[in-house]
Amino acid sequence: MTFQLGSLKQYWFIGLVVLWAVVAVVFLLTAPKPTMEQQAASSEQPSALESAHPVASESGQPTTLEEDETLTARVVEVLEEGIVDLDIAGAHPYQRLLLHIERGSLAGQEVVVEHGTFTTITEERLLHPGDQVYLERVGGPQGDRLYISDYVRTGSLFWIVALFVGLVVLVGRGKGLRSLVGTLFSLLIIFAFVVPQILAGRDPVTVSITGSIVMLTVSTYLVYGWNPKAHAAVAGMMLSLVLTGVLAWLFVGWTRLTGMGTEESIYLMMELGPGVKLRGLVLAGIIIGSLGVLDDICVGQASAVFELIKVNRDLGWVELFRHSLNIGRDHIAAMVNTLLLAYIGASFPLMLVFTIYQEPFRQRINREPIAEEIVRTLVGSIGLILAVPITGLIASLLARWMVRREVALGA
Repeated sequence: MTFQLGSLKQYWFIGLVVLWAVVAVVFLLTAPKPTMEQQAASSEQPSALESAHPVASESGQPTTLEEDETLTARVVEVLEEGIVDLDIAGAHPYQRLLLHIERGSLAGQEVVVEHGTFTTITEERLLHPGDQVYLERVGGPQGDRLYISDYVRTGSLFWIVALFVGLVVLVGRGKGLRSLVGTLFSLLIIFAFVVPQILAGRDPVTVSITGSIVMLTVSTYLVYGWNPKAHAAVAGMMLSLVLTGVLAWLFVGWTRLTGMGTEESIYLMMELGPGVKLRGLVLAGIIIGSLGVLDDICVGQASAVFELIKVNRDLGWVELFRHSLNIGRDHIAAMVNTLLLAYIGASFPLMLVFTIYQEPFRQRINREPIAEEIVRTLVGSIGLILAVPITGLIASLLARWMVRREVALGA
């Protein structure tokens, strides 16, 4: 069967090939390799082990782990289900489950695990036969203990990603496929450059701005090609990004944000020590969080200007700039609202928590987690507003220069 260039089938096929290649690489990099002990254990089928007691070896002595281990198991049967009342959390459901361990040092064994007797769960967390879960094996002085930490969502996530990739390639065709490659490149920059450099002690702001410029530049040229429109968009992005970084630095210092408003920051201090720059991480989050909308604004402004010059080549750069501002005003109204709703949605549980505890509004917005979201939203919005005239001016000047150049070459 042959594919004609530009056909829907061709791009759908290419998108699926890219998806399977990415999934294969991720699986090869992340899949745990079985040890000799795991292979030996998988060939045996011992009786079920009760997780309420330490996991014991065949000699009857409790086993000990050098490191905690995460196992993969599947629910075979719900042995018992009811309601338990803990003093702190109140009444909530619990289960007693028979699990078959599919991967790990205990592969092939069956264990009985209590779910919800030591930690609080809801009705949505109740498990059913066939569910696949992660089972934590934790070492202790009296032996190892097992508890369920989470569902295994890999299969569901795979099909959601497959649907996304298929739609992007089907609707966007060539540009959609190139945008997926640009997205993968951005993820590579974040996890292979930005995160390791910050963990190594580099300044988070410098690292984030550098990584952001590389991501935006490569992604834009990859999707739109090497042309004046892309040049104008990239130049506008770079200037807007630098201004956003400066504003973030000024506003974070002005509001005395420390970066210690979340549980994650406390965990980072425990793991990395007091030398970690938490304020710098707040700044880095603001910068990277504004990349997506900056990309949209700058590309939209540049595209509008170059479409206008195609329609009327007699327009001067002032007229082009004025028309770009008219278009940009509508874009600003939509993007600022989008950015605000995105940040509120991401921190919605936090908003509910602060609403439950009654205190004066002035005191409530002064809390660092709330103040951090306010600064994050306003800095990103100001960066968007500045990106409209900056990109519009660059694109207008470049478009007029292109027209004059073509006229001169034609003469």
